[in-house]
Amino acid sequence: MKISEKRYSELEKLQGILNYSFKDTELLNNALTHTSYVKGENRNAVHNERLEFLGDAVLELIVSEYLFVNNPNMNEGLMTRVRSRAVYENALFDAAREIGLGGYLLLSHGEEHTGGREKPSILSDALEAVIGAMYLDGGIEPVKKFILGFAVSSINEAVKTVSVKDYKTLLQEHVQQSHTGNLEYDVVSVSGPDHKRVFTMQVSINGEAFGRGQGGSKQEAGQNAAHATLLMLGALKPDTSEEKQ
Repeated sequence: MKISEKRYSELEKLQGILNYSFKDTELLNNALTHTSYVKGENRNAVHNERLEFLGDAVLELIVSEYLFVNNPNMNEGLMTRVRSRAVYENALFDAAREIGLGGYLLLSHGEEHTGGREKPSILSDALEAVIGAMYLDGGIEPVKKFILGFAVSSINEAVKTVSVKDYKTLLQEHVQQSHTGNLEYDVVSVSGPDHKRVFTMQVSINGEAFGRGQGGSKQEAGQNAAHATLLMLGALKPDTSEEKQ
């Protein structure tokens, strides 16, 4: 579909916001073309679903690399959860809304009238399509710069909030991935007065005793027992920066 002068001018403005100049402006235009637009007189237009597919993969790669490089003590399971939180729909929607991406979308009249320019699913998909278009147009370096420009804050926030201190979850994942066997937590003692109990928990894997932990609640004791077990198994480095709950 031939790009009109008005549309070309709009896309130039967006490229300024993206801080990237497309060699093939049609790629950017396709990335902003919703499937609802491709019907009737616009049936020859190319919608953005294929670019969205590519952009999703590129986004995951860049975020994965960032996590891998910047969090050397983080295991695969935790990195997966952090990545999922960092690139989930609302995070992408916020980034798309921040750059005003909705104003550049090509939508059907029906989608326009039902608020399509503000729908989280449409905006997040469009942002992924723009990432795919940028990757095809300029390769990995400019798209990496673009992604980290909006994603680093959400990645770092995800690192803080996604069970970073949940040693029981980390241990469960380690046991499952290594096919070690059944994981159990047992209270081996309770001491102290009623208002200040101290629980001691023991971790067992396939009946074999591993780490112990104490705490003012069963949850805290279990976390500390899991932490001790992870250290025993070599699944957590002794000098890790993570703090026990």
